[in-house]
Amino acid sequence: MEAYLDNSATTAAFPEVGELVAKIMCETYGNPSSMHTKGVEAENVIKDAKEIIAKSLKCDPKEILITSGGTESDNMALMGVASANNRAGKHIITTSIEHHAILETTEHLKDMGYEVTYLPVDKNGVIRLEDLEAAIRPDTILVSIMHTNNEIGSLQPIAEAGELIKRINPKTLFHTDAVQGYGKFTIIPKKCNVDLLSVSAHKIHGPKGVGFLYIGSKVKIHPIIFGGGQQKGMRSGTENVPGIAGMAKAVELCYKTLNEDVDRLYELKDYFIENVLKIEGTSINGLTGRDSAPHIISLSIQGVRAEVLLHALEDRGIYVSSGSACASNRPALSSVLQAIKIDKSLVDSTIRISMSVHTTKEELDLALKALNDIIPMLRKYTRH
Repeated sequence: MEAYLDNSATTAAFPEVGELVAKIMCETYGNPSSMHTKGVEAENVIKDAKEIIAKSLKCDPKEILITSGGTESDNMALMGVASANNRAGKHIITTSIEHHAILETTEHLKDMGYEVTYLPVDKNGVIRLEDLEAAIRPDTILVSIMHTNNEIGSLQPIAEAGELIKRINPKTLFHTDAVQGYGKFTIIPKKCNVDLLSVSAHKIHGPKGVGFLYIGSKVKIHPIIFGGGQQKGMRSGTENVPGIAGMAKAVELCYKTLNEDVDRLYELKDYFIENVLKIEGTSINGLTGRDSAPHIISLSIQGVRAEVLLHALEDRGIYVSSGSACASNRPALSSVLQAIKIDKSLVDSTIRISMSVHTTKEELDLALKALNDIIPMLRKYTRH
């Protein structure tokens, strides 16, 4: 038996998604820009997919821009808004615990002459609204705050932040990276004053290499990819029709049983935390219960290096991560863990367990047994 507990890195596609993607690739293979029947069939697949996605956000299908995933969506939101609104100002606000797709883009924008304010977070990884309020200026063109943190599962007060931003400076645009939150929560951009929202399909049991960016109808934004003028010139390149269809199917399936699935995930999360904390020297980072994401657990283990534990678990068929998979090639310690100021000795002793609708109690029991066996053994060989 295996236990795949790295679902924040990627998820297994729903079987229905795989079947649909294969069917579209082999049957509806026309180029959606072609004017013949095959092209029109492919174009209709995209149209239907956008309607399904838009329904989940209660928005207009015209407000959905198909991308290659979360990274491109984040880049498009920041770079596109900065380019289109630089006459109004060059100040951007984000947080210290964003995904690298945001942090690396803001660093690039700083090189281009933009000023970036990074909001700190508390010990649970949550921003303070008073810090946001103090940071907003007349020349602030964009605020980007992630919905759900990918490492510790902290939830940001998106609705409250959106109301605050629009009250202080109605012209400031608000973006949220919802890659880890979409498919776990019902997110209605207009209710939260969110102007742009990023999503990646492979985090919700869809295909890799496809995602979308919600762009409110009144948002002023420039394209960052140029070519044949697809998607009304906002994102050139032949659309990934099979991927788009698969993404829409994943959206449909996620939101069909959302409440039941999320309730079960919280039960599993509570069960795992209750039992793993019985192991001496373990602690959980961030909030727990309904104040946190239902699928992410950040676990610190005193006296055990995360990388060593990760491979010891892998030997038993248990797959977890030591942080963000998108930053696994970076030698630097987690910026998120440093931002919440956990004990320095634990920064390199923290693993992430992340679940999905496919996760079972049996998988968690397998992981708990392995942790109970492995942790004492590894501590014996830890240098003091």
